[in-house]
Amino acid sequence: MSKAVVRITAVELVGPHSLALRFNDGASRRVDLLPELEGAIFEPLRDPAYFSRVALDPVAGTVVWPNGADFAPEFLHELPEEETANPSRKSPNFALRRPNRFAARR
Repeated sequence: MSKAVVRITAVELVGPHSLALRFNDGASRRVDLLPELEGAIFEPLRDPAYFSRVALDPVAGTVVWPNGADFAPEFLHELPEEETANPSRKSPNFALRRPNRFAARR
């Protein structure tokens, strides 16, 4: 039995170095690629403005950038899902005590 070739069918930029990907097997994944941006070909992608120039190559079935950088779709398919903010968790700034500027002055 042959395994189907994994291809990316849709990509959306969702953060400075994060992509929302949809694959031809129906899987969807949001991945942070910053930890993977090592080496000369990936160095320009560390700049969020350049990273945002991501495109879907329909022939290769993966994401590409103008400098020729790309990732194998199989690699992206296996990356863990990026953790997103937990809306029920309070901000770390919640514990800070700030003076109430509207409090009555004595």
